[in-house]
Amino acid sequence: MAAKDESGTGRDPDAQGGGVQSVDRAMQILEILARDGHAGVSEIADEMGVHKSTVSRLLGSLVAREIVRQNNDRGKYQLGFGILRLASSIPGRLSLVQEARPILEGLADRYKETVNLAVLRSNYAVNVDQAMGPSTLATSDWVGSLTPLHATSSGKVLLAALPVEERSRILDKVGLPARTPRTITDRDTLETQLLDVSRDGYAVVHEEFEIGLTAVAVPVYNHFGTVVGAVSISGPAFRFDPENTPGLIQGLQEAGLTISAKMGYTHR
Repeated sequence: MAAKDESGTGRDPDAQGGGVQSVDRAMQILEILARDGHAGVSEIADEMGVHKSTVSRLLGSLVAREIVRQNNDRGKYQLGFGILRLASSIPGRLSLVQEARPILEGLADRYKETVNLAVLRSNYAVNVDQAMGPSTLATSDWVGSLTPLHATSSGKVLLAALPVEERSRILDKVGLPARTPRTITDRDTLETQLLDVSRDGYAVVHEEFEIGLTAVAVPVYNHFGTVVGAVSISGPAFRFDPENTPGLIQGLQEAGLTISAKMGYTHR
């Protein structure tokens, strides 16, 4: 762990100037929040090896720009909707959201569950749009949320589509942290599952990201035939069983191809 007072003066060295260092530390904070979901000032400061005052100041700036927000869990912080604003500024992703929106709403109405559209951002899947089904029990808004690739259906679809070298780089960097007792944390097991995802054209997760949550996702392609997103349907595990719901996976795959066609994809 780095020393908490690099200058030896008792003053916060990061407050003395060092804009590049501030940017780097702000990025570290975002990575920690993306990985853990939420964290407090002390937790972040301990992991980074810096003063709590440094973390508080940087969090204040990120909150002001809505990149981070403070939740109600004992003052902890999590990523905010500003992340979505930055991701959506990329024209290709923005058009994907626009083209997919009516399809997502149709899926939510048809299957009565929550439907999400996700894209790859850095080493995570970020949800860029969501449609809520009438049977949805909770009102969780996943838009703007960064989720781990190895523990979500959308993430596995996005991972499976990557070149082996790129996938290895990401997994080497972020690891396979357990979100629940059912999260796959063995690299070989995950790779075998990703082969199945590539072969079958969909991914299913049962309580790997969150206890009580089941989800299924399919890829979305662009005009080059490259996977640019994933569409998922999720619901409570006690009632939502996509593999045993007649026509659901096929319907989701057809919806994914419809969005892909709008993006210029021609299925061959």
